[in-house]
Amino acid sequence: MITARDDRRRTFDAVPAGVEAVSWWGRAWVSALEETSRDPARLARGRAYAVEGHVESVTVTPGRIVAYVRGSRARPYRTELALSPFPDSVWSEVLEELAADPGALAALLEREVPQSLAGTVMPGAGELLPRCSCPDTGRPPCKHAAALCYRAARLLDEDPFVVLLLRGRGERELLDELTRRSAAHAARERPAPAPGLPGVPARAALARGVLPPLPAPLAPPAAAGLPPAYPADPAAPDPLALEQLATDAAARALALLTTGEDPFAGLTLWQDAVRLASAHPTAGLTGAARTLYRDLARVTGRTPTDLARAAAAWRQGGLPALDALEEPWDPPAGPFDRARPALLAASLGAFRPDRNRLTGHTRQLRLGRDGLWYAYESRPGTDDWWPTGSPSADPLSALLG
Repeated sequence: MITARDDRRRTFDAVPAGVEAVSWWGRAWVSALEETSRDPARLARGRAYAVEGHVESVTVTPGRIVAYVRGSRARPYRTELALSPFPDSVWSEVLEELAADPGALAALLEREVPQSLAGTVMPGAGELLPRCSCPDTGRPPCKHAAALCYRAARLLDEDPFVVLLLRGRGERELLDELTRRSAAHAARERPAPAPGLPGVPARAALARGVLPPLPAPLAPPAAAGLPPAYPADPAAPDPLALEQLATDAAARALALLTTGEDPFAGLTLWQDAVRLASAHPTAGLTGAARTLYRDLARVTGRTPTDLARAAAAWRQGGLPALDALEEPWDPPAGPFDRARPALLAASLGAFRPDRNRLTGHTRQLRLGRDGLWYAYESRPGTDDWWPTGSPSADPLSALLG
């Protein structure tokens, strides 16, 4: 179990390559320090230190980011950047704003700092306070603090939860609190419950004679309801997994009620795990969904990467698309005889056939047993194919759609 204390200290041994921040929040971080400096030469030297790898492992805790930076002497200098954490009252406002804005919450789960929080969580000019054990007594920042600032900006590019940790909250505790607040918002937005069922007085029901007819059954609901919020408990399953299972059970119950059939009754364990994972398109591998993907992969004997690829195929076209991903087969020649000239005529290059697959440089088409073409992409020089786009009976539409 990750405790709040564990969640509030993170050490990064490997900082992402490069020195230029690419995200708007990474650039805002750098600007907060650069705008207070009056010595461009120091900044340039700090940038060079960052590029040359002088910054060792970086540790982030609420209020400060610390690293040892190697200079001209053999012993590295202890360097830190301080940023004031938020009090609980400010955190309450930030969390409430995130929970009430689905777009901002989705951006955060996608590892982005929501624009609505730009003026709140990101430091302004003069808020980042550099300190260093070097003998440089000039106006801060020194070149070691500047180097740490540039490397920290690359950390923020990859993981914006770093700046939220500096402001006082770890990723896990922040997401747990957002889950509770989002559930509370959803509960407040639910429509009022329907009035009670019409009934028959007991005296009339037990009286001798002809009984009145039973009331007509209620119409099935238009959609499955929302599950309750599940608090995190070390003795209980993961809250996200419980929510996923409850939501899925409600949807299947509604299908049984309206059609008399369970649409997923015939799936294997692996196929059902892929279907459940496909409901989380962002990320199987980020935030709270990471636990769900890990557990589903372990139960089925696959890796999280296998599961992520299969979930992408399921989102592409359901069970037929998953079969096209995993089952090579020998189709009749006709579809291939028509598809290859069409691809050449569209200036898409030559595609070599192999069973039910047509493979180009970085693109591939797979013919499913349902007669549809499924598109795949891979990086140049690799054989790592991932589903993309929507299936189509026309190979060009599938490839370019």
